[in-house]
Amino acid sequence: MRLIGKQLASKLLWVLGQVLLLPTLLMTSVQAFGASDAVVDEAQRWGLNMTEGVTAVSHEIYDLHMLIFWICVWIGVVVFGIMFYSMIMHRKSSGAVPAKFHESTAVELAWTLIPALILVMMAIPATSSLIKIYDSSEAEINIKIVGYQWKWQYEYLGEDVSFFSNLTTPQDEIYGLAPKGEHYLLEVDEPLVIPVNKKVRFLITANDVLHAWWVPALAVKRDAIPGFVNDAWTIVDEPGIYRGQCAELCGKAHGFMPIVVHAMEEADYANWLAGKKEEAEELKAAMSQTFTMDELYARGEKVYQANCVACHGANGGGGLGPSLVGTGITTGPINAHINVMVNGVAGNAVMPVFGNQLNNIDLASVITFKRNAWGNNMGDQLQPVDILTFKKNQ
Repeated sequence: MRLIGKQLASKLLWVLGQVLLLPTLLMTSVQAFGASDAVVDEAQRWGLNMTEGVTAVSHEIYDLHMLIFWICVWIGVVVFGIMFYSMIMHRKSSGAVPAKFHESTAVELAWTLIPALILVMMAIPATSSLIKIYDSSEAEINIKIVGYQWKWQYEYLGEDVSFFSNLTTPQDEIYGLAPKGEHYLLEVDEPLVIPVNKKVRFLITANDVLHAWWVPALAVKRDAIPGFVNDAWTIVDEPGIYRGQCAELCGKAHGFMPIVVHAMEEADYANWLAGKKEEAEELKAAMSQTFTMDELYARGEKVYQANCVACHGANGGGGLGPSLVGTGITTGPINAHINVMVNGVAGNAVMPVFGNQLNNIDLASVITFKRNAWGNNMGDQLQPVDILTFKKNQ
């Protein structure tokens, strides 16, 4: 029995050692694949540890995380070490006789004061980091972020620049008809662009349900709550592209609303912002223009791919949403079709309100496209002024 007890104790100590070494072994395994950049990217995407990020705050959070992690590891080593030592060296089979005492003031003080002291020591750097995380004052750029089912809207306050950011991963990749790309489900048509070395404040809310704006590399994660504004901030030190996702289960396409942040040098950012302002002016001027059928159809197809294809299918055949081929939606009264697009469908969370998401040109284009695509051939040709008139008269 004594031999069996020794063998059992030996195996328990070996298992404990392997558990304590597990984080180191995992990190070593990830580094061992360093020969391939693609594998490293995948390891970072699916890794067990948090990223160090590219901001001073993200580095501080990571260092705090690792400090507390190793404190917990060593507490585990001490506690389990004492426990296993006591079990092995003071077992009945070796002739140990239990001590007969009831209380020890010194021991009780020790196991009360030592944990309290450890917690206080951990709380000091944690409090300092939290104060920095929530101090969004003196921001140089303010960006309003609104979560929709299922996309993000970015508005640069005071700059007259606003746009939506939509997933651009091809449907064939999503449905397994083509190989997954390098940034599967993490690519968008319009990234959020910010300058490096500038304090950027994010004002985060939602239009419909709960969302959460999360970019690990920036150490920013805030809930987007309808009717409430949360704020966060960042100062990015390194130019680059940083990706994130909605971190709140917000509906059937929760996994299809990624976040892409492009941090640029200040001069490049200024040029980009100037270009966006010019685009906004051109769009305003275009609102009063008349477009040809070919122009509307081509633009409408792009709008459909960005906003409608996930529910209605690449060929309009339906899926989560109804079919658009030869149905009353696309071949019935045109005003009813406009109403569905502008106001959504009451009580239907799947069909959102596009009247405040798409501009009048895009609404006219996508309705024209759907009423003439896939053999519908209605011949209808809407103009932006038709959408404007409908909105004014409803």
